[in-house]
Amino acid sequence: MRAAKFIEILTPRQSAEDLDSALAKFAERYRTVIDNGYVVSVPDNPMGVAHFQVTEIISELGLPVPPGQVLLHLNTFHKKDDLDAILRAAAKLGIRNVLLITGDGSERLPKIPPESIGAEGASATSVDLLRYVDREFKGAFHRGVAFNQYEPQDHEIAKLKRKLAAGAEFAVTQPVLVWDKRIEKLREFGVPVAVGAWMSKNLDLLAECVGYPLTSGSDGPYDPAANLVGLRRAHPDFGVYLALLSFKNQLALLPQWLGAPSHADD
Repeated sequence: MRAAKFIEILTPRQSAEDLDSALAKFAERYRTVIDNGYVVSVPDNPMGVAHFQVTEIISELGLPVPPGQVLLHLNTFHKKDDLDAILRAAAKLGIRNVLLITGDGSERLPKIPPESIGAEGASATSVDLLRYVDREFKGAFHRGVAFNQYEPQDHEIAKLKRKLAAGAEFAVTQPVLVWDKRIEKLREFGVPVAVGAWMSKNLDLLAECVGYPLTSGSDGPYDPAANLVGLRRAHPDFGVYLALLSFKNQLALLPQWLGAPSHADD
């Protein structure tokens, strides 16, 4: 996953009114990401809203899974049997990269009992998921984790160290606004890092997601393209994770903003 370029897309919500259209749109975007040589990254019930699992959709629509070009997110808000079923399906499909996170919950989503995956705390965490996947699916997956540079750094670095000790092989940050010394510190840990890039012009939405007021660092409105170019200059050896990319207006311009796309290491 070294220096991989990820593009995030969402599966349809389970409450989608026109599921057929939503599935067709997902399939088109999925194939577009794959065909352009990037890694398709699919969140797991983002913001606590129930979405269809990407493993289900890949199987149902017969979508391809080229080596290293799919990143499956998996969080702790699942029944134990469903967690195992997702992992078995992913392994069977040839998905080798998983991002293991604690995740966002809601009243509609069950939370996995920690004892069911061999954890001892009051609730299951991403560290528990790392250990469980390693133990029960030995060698099947490359396991990644999230890093939130907006949290107090002593606490977040301590969490990252626990994740690495549990076998994490790469990290994906929250969206970054150009250069950030907290991201540079991740070099010390010797694992591949993908830097988050916010591709929407709506910076207030990002601030709402991370819970902090944010500024673009310039006098004018936030320019996602300029920010992405700045990220590549500031962190040229890191990968990049593109959130809320416009397929209509931005995708065709990515090669000049990023340089030529490259397939992720399998």
